Amino acid sequence: MKTIKMKYGNTSMDINIHDEKFLGIIESKKEIIRQKEEEVILKALKNPIDSKPLREIVKPSQKICIIISDVTRAWQKMSFYLPFIVDELKKSGIEDKDITFLCATGTHRRQTKEEHKLLLGDELSKRFGIIDHDCLDEKQLVYLGKTSFQTPVKINKKAIEADHIILTGAIVFHDLAGFGGGRKSILPGIASFESIMANHALALNKNIGEGSNSEVRCGSVDKNPIHQDMIEAADFVKPSFLFNVILNDEGSIVKAVSGHYKHAHEIGQKMVDALDGVWIREKADLVIASAGGYPKDMNLYQATKALSNAKEAVKLGGSIIILSECIEGFGNEDLRQIIEDYKNNRERECAVREKFTVAKYIGYDMAETSRKWQILFVSDIEKNLLDQVNITVVKTVKEALDIVYNEKGKNIKTYLMPHGGNTLPKIEK
Repeated sequence: MKTIKMKYGNTSMDINIHDEKFLGIIESKKEIIRQKEEEVILKALKNPIDSKPLREIVKPSQKICIIISDVTRAWQKMSFYLPFIVDELKKSGIEDKDITFLCATGTHRRQTKEEHKLLLGDELSKRFGIIDHDCLDEKQLVYLGKTSFQTPVKINKKAIEADHIILTGAIVFHDLAGFGGGRKSILPGIASFESIMANHALALNKNIGEGSNSEVRCGSVDKNPIHQDMIEAADFVKPSFLFNVILNDEGSIVKAVSGHYKHAHEIGQKMVDALDGVWIREKADLVIASAGGYPKDMNLYQATKALSNAKEAVKLGGSIIILSECIEGFGNEDLRQIIEDYKNNRERECAVREKFTVAKYIGYDMAETSRKWQILFVSDIEKNLLDQVNITVVKTVKEALDIVYNEKGKNIKTYLMPHGGNTLPKIEK
């Protein structure tokens, strides 16, 4: 009998699996940390990809707009790496008064002063303020044109008026854009609500009833219309420089890239794929995945990332058990509405198409997934809240396993995913 601990909220749960049908643990490669985080950052800044170093790009008295992620992505450790970027600018003669920090909030809420301080850190927050992007404030937006996907590109005026735009952030797998980081700082980061919704609506196929575009998924970029549309939007803006980090499961910065906003990000994608993409020889009958503990399992909205990854390792018709505490319930009203207020997936799809939001799409995609796999959540969320999408909620892993074993027998092949929100299984061909 295999016993593995997996994170649940701020605690953990024991998972007991019979040895003979245990296929293995799907988790990121354990990167041997040979460099301190500071060394990783400095090495990336000194070796930009397809670009001059930042200090050679900017000139004294030029206006600099540094785009940073919001507090929902504080795990990126902006407060640690941003001082290095500011130091590079200072070496080029840039004064504090010529630097603006613009937060890529996308459709997220405004942030508090305390949250701004968390993002910049103690030292920088004494010298700089942060402007939160407001996607609904048309007065602060500039129209630049349309992409080939007919997405109107409206971007924050503060960025457009700057002499140089610097993108910062982190690269991870992303269930819509393929990968986070890079061009996402522009769209959705500092784009209009109209631009964001038009872009994200590309997650659906053209006609009602055709559902989700199969190319819109984690790790997919070559034929992913959302990614391609984001790139075209960034091309309108042409940022001067990019700096993105890559973190391991323990939250340490283990890789970083800098340079050209497209080419450096492409190299970063390969780094993430090498670290967090895991090849498997076969698909299982059952996958048990943890969303990764708090804050990654604080609500259902966050936990869907683990479900999106876990299904890649399970046969159609198989079972998926997700460990996610969900102390905040759904975490989003649109997500709750799309799950609870509609009788079937066609109605949900129509509702998503009528007024697209990311949360609505996530709820619809969850409902679609539950049609193809048996899904059980080990969670503190109320048991009946997911009845409409045929997802079973239980309190313990044992309860979930009893349900699966009673239906399918104990003789089923099983994978475990301790960090389901970060790890992408890939089947060997």
